[in-house]
Amino acid sequence: MLKQQTLKGSFSLNGKGLHTGVKLTVTFNPAPEHHGYKIQRIDLDDQPIIDAVAENVVDTTRGTVLAKNGIKVSTVEHALAALYAAGIDNCLIQVDGPEIPILDGSAKAYVECIKRVGIEEQTAPKDYYIIKSKIEFRDEQNGSSIIVLPDDKFSVDTLISYDSKILTNQYATLENMEEFPAEIASARTFVFVREIEPLLNAGLIKGGDLDNAIVIYEKQMTQENFDKLADVMGVPHMDASHLGYINHVPLVWPNEPARHKLLDIIGDMALIGKPIKGRIIATRPGHTINNKFARQMRKEIRQHEIQAPVYNCNEAPLMDVNRIRELLPHRYPFQLVDKVIGIGANYIIGVKNVTSNEPFFQGHFPQEPVMPGVLQIEAMAQVGGLLVLNSVDEPEKYSTYFLKIDNVKFRQKVVPGDTLIFRVELMAPIRRGISTMKGYVFVGERIVCEAEFMAQIVKNK
Repeated sequence: MLKQQTLKGSFSLNGKGLHTGVKLTVTFNPAPEHHGYKIQRIDLDDQPIIDAVAENVVDTTRGTVLAKNGIKVSTVEHALAALYAAGIDNCLIQVDGPEIPILDGSAKAYVECIKRVGIEEQTAPKDYYIIKSKIEFRDEQNGSSIIVLPDDKFSVDTLISYDSKILTNQYATLENMEEFPAEIASARTFVFVREIEPLLNAGLIKGGDLDNAIVIYEKQMTQENFDKLADVMGVPHMDASHLGYINHVPLVWPNEPARHKLLDIIGDMALIGKPIKGRIIATRPGHTINNKFARQMRKEIRQHEIQAPVYNCNEAPLMDVNRIRELLPHRYPFQLVDKVIGIGANYIIGVKNVTSNEPFFQGHFPQEPVMPGVLQIEAMAQVGGLLVLNSVDEPEKYSTYFLKIDNVKFRQKVVPGDTLIFRVELMAPIRRGISTMKGYVFVGERIVCEAEFMAQIVKNK
């Protein structure tokens, strides 16, 4: 099982803010397990901290703006994209102003610094949210959409489309986050010349220039107006009849704008709060729809806070019924675990197929058979016993006895034809032969039962 990760050390970057134009320093620090991404305004007296989650986004006009209690931090998406793509789960970002510096308009500098300081594995397991069915968000007004489909990893496809002769349709894809540094990180932000004046009038992009953005000139204007904009951008006057890209550094890729939009998507998806396994397909994306989708995903996660394990009946089990019989003393009709399909240092996943031939159905509501709750707990306890026995040498010589069962909840009845999937995990390390565990029983995607256990490992006489 993959573990959570943080930085091995801190690093700082200096630059100006895209919107404010002021000089800023941002520092990225290691953070403890389950910390997530948080941004701290160290220039303010009480040094407030803002959780980097989708609900705290207050503006998406030209970048992603986070706020809490009136305190704002802008242009967070490029830094978060670099952290997310690197697999970093926990990081405290400290900045001495109202936005993160724009640097060169890409995530390149962040990626280079992350590589330099290194990544440290932590103890807690990485908390993925696994996409098991299609989730979609559409904006019918502008034709934008984001769809996420099941996949065994995180990947992104992006299609952009503009009413422009210079930049029409472009496509970018990222199959593996390990390719982010080489394929996406250097893609710079872009802006159309026709957008510059309205953005300036709105008090934005005061720090924008050709060092941190690609400027696209695709609709001819008068030489006089073009010269005025050149003065605003701090660049030499150019021929207003020549359409195309205006930039100091040539395009890194012909589809650099599409790659930058993909970068933005990753940064905005980091605000979901946990890594996902799924394939995102984004059509005409932007920060607004990205944030709406991230909020929808957070609602989805809250509704399925505990996910059912993935069960593929075609895969061979790690323990079949015969191996289970060697480890557990239970025999018919009390061996209630059919197989084990997953096991790690602190968790186990087991399966029981409930059939109409179970002996307890003869007397337990025979006209409307329901599996007794106490037997669901017993089956869960047996799975937990296999987890505990897995921690000792020669497990056949030991037995597991349960000392306490707490916080039992039955959420849905279990009937013949159901397949029970158990997930039991240690709540703390095993000490002196005593273990505490939390267990869940699923039918499909729904929890039907849960409980906490305390058990003791005893060597057989």
